[in-house]
Amino acid sequence: MQKIAVIGGGNLGQALATGLCKQGLYTPEQITITRRNIQHLQSIAALGVHVMTDNKEAVKGADIIILAVKPFQLSSVLQELSAYITDNQLVISVVTGVELADIRQTLDHKGVVVRAMPNTAIAIQESMTCLSAGVIDIRYQQMVSHLFGGLGKTVWIDEHLMDAATVLGACGTAFALRYIRANIQGGIEIGFDAQTASLIAAQTIKGAAELLLVFGSHPEQEIDKVTTPKGCTIAGLNEMEHQGFSSSLIRGLVASFRKIQGLG
Repeated sequence: MQKIAVIGGGNLGQALATGLCKQGLYTPEQITITRRNIQHLQSIAALGVHVMTDNKEAVKGADIIILAVKPFQLSSVLQELSAYITDNQLVISVVTGVELADIRQTLDHKGVVVRAMPNTAIAIQESMTCLSAGVIDIRYQQMVSHLFGGLGKTVWIDEHLMDAATVLGACGTAFALRYIRANIQGGIEIGFDAQTASLIAAQTIKGAAELLLVFGSHPEQEIDKVTTPKGCTIAGLNEMEHQGFSSSLIRGLVASFRKIQGLG
C-alpha cells in the first residue's frame, strides 16, 4: 500500500491532500501532511489524513513525497530532508520557479524527481496539471500520471515551459474567476439577483469549457454557433473588443509571465 507525504500544508498542499482523499485511489490513512501549525489542518485531519509538524518523520517510508512549500522555503526543506530521501522514492515538486536540476543537486541526486504544476481545482478533481521530469523510468512516469490523472487533466511538457504553465494553468484560475465575477456583476445590473446571476455565470462558463474539451473544437467554432447577423451576441463581443477585452487578458498573462521570470 503506497504512502504519500505532502510536505507543506498551505492552500495547495491542503487542496492536494483533499483531492487525493476524494479521488478514491488512496485512503486518508495513506496520506500524511505537514505544517508548522497543525491547527490550520483540522479540516484535513477530520478526513482521516495524518497531520504532523515533523517533515523528516513524514518522509520516512513514504513512496511518494510531494513538496508543496513556498519557493523561498524549498532550499532549507530539501537540505533538511536530503539525508532521509532514498533512491526509490518519488519526489514531486509543485513549487513554482525551482528547476529539476536544483532540486536534484540539493538532494544529492537521490530520489526520482518530477515537477508538477496543478491548480487549486485539484481539491475537486478538476485540476489542469502540467508535468515535467526529463528522462525518467516509465514506471515512475506512469505513477505520476496515475496520481494526477485522478485529479483532473494532465499534460507532460518540457521543463522550460513550466513558468508559462504556471501562468496559464494556475494563475489562469484567478483570471477565469475574475471574468466570472464581472459576468455576475453584469447580470445583477441587467436584473438578476446575485445568487441567480452567480449560478448562471458559473454554469455557462463550465459548459463553454466542456464544449472545447469534449469536441476538441476551436473557441471561434463555438462562438460562431451563437452569433447571428445583427444579433445581440456579436454586438456584445464587438463592444468588449473595442474596450480591449482580448488584448488586456493577453497583456495580463504576459505581465504574470514576466513577473515569474523576474523581469517584471
